[in-house]
Amino acid sequence: MEEPIRIKRLDSSLRDEIAELLNGYDFSNCLTCGMCTAGCIYSDLHNDQDPRKFIRKVALGMREEAENDPFIWNCTMCNRCTVECPMGVNMNALTRAFRGKVERAPGYLQVIADDHIRTGNQMGVEQIEYEETLEWIEEMMQEDLKDPTYKIPLDVPNADFFFGFNAREIKHYPADLQSILNVFHAAKANFTISSKRWDATNICLFTGKNDEFAEISRPMFEEAERLNSKEIIVTECGHAFRSTRVFARDYWKGKQLPVRHIMELYEDWIRDGTLKLDKTRNTIPVTLHDPCNTVRKEGIVEPQRYVLSNTVMDFREMFPNREYNFCCGAGGGAGAVAETKAMRMVKAKPKVDQLVATGATIGCIPCHNCMDQFVDMNKHYKLGMKMMHLTALIEVALGLVDEDKQFFH
Repeated sequence: MEEPIRIKRLDSSLRDEIAELLNGYDFSNCLTCGMCTAGCIYSDLHNDQDPRKFIRKVALGMREEAENDPFIWNCTMCNRCTVECPMGVNMNALTRAFRGKVERAPGYLQVIADDHIRTGNQMGVEQIEYEETLEWIEEMMQEDLKDPTYKIPLDVPNADFFFGFNAREIKHYPADLQSILNVFHAAKANFTISSKRWDATNICLFTGKNDEFAEISRPMFEEAERLNSKEIIVTECGHAFRSTRVFARDYWKGKQLPVRHIMELYEDWIRDGTLKLDKTRNTIPVTLHDPCNTVRKEGIVEPQRYVLSNTVMDFREMFPNREYNFCCGAGGGAGAVAETKAMRMVKAKPKVDQLVATGATIGCIPCHNCMDQFVDMNKHYKLGMKMMHLTALIEVALGLVDEDKQFFH
């Protein structure tokens, strides 16, 4: 039988303190009905994963119990609880506010933030390394395209869009960036990449440090403004996409720059005939993961489905899907906290069951953070699947790569 919570003392100022951090959060909206816990797929897998208990501690003024609750860092901030809540109480915002109160985030979270502030990207890639990687990609593309004049468009003014991506695409997965540039080339896109600030990610989306969040994201917007780009397109990364959207909405005071996900751009190109795909080139069964930051929090639900339906022959949905799909288990920065690996694999089990039920051979994972988790779960549960970004499948449908030579993680 679970031990009862021993309340030490109540502090009625806690609710007001958190409400102020969240610009007027109304705790009276919580009906204590438990739908949040019912919606959390982890509440039955882990003792310290009960959103209803956490919000009641805050609402009742149980300061010490709330501030020391493991829920704060165990929560993946996926907001599936909020989807189920009849009053729309935003647990992601509440959890983030508590995270922002701690002096230093656990694991590598604060290290990543510090590196981003120091170097301009979350992986601590130095300028010379960035330039050399782009040169290498450029040389590879010149060879593949049989065009020795091809150049990656750096610092091009007045482009249709500024492309912001994930530092993993420079540090660890340059083949992913090359795939994207191949598709952009096929579309004859008028775009630019900054030679200075290009990383669209922001780990402070998870640490709750608003001042550091603004310091990290602002320079990329300043670059897009300096180059007079019409909009910002963000790579296949839910964390990068939401970070960029949040900064644009809540912090940016300069030239208004629409922020769109690369899937929205692909959808436009397919609909208007800019990209001519032959989906018969992709014959292997594919299923699609819905990253929480992209789908549940930012409402980008259908573009990736339209693109995938025009890219592969056999697209199989996981159930539930869209806003009700399950978090992969690595959200909220869990992938950057080494000691949570075992917990991440436990949390991965509902997603593993979803994958297996589809019978698909390829998991289409349009998010770098989720991709790392899927690669880990693929090995841990011996699924024998290929984990791929959607761009890699588009390359095949364009005839740029043969199906049996696809790049996968």
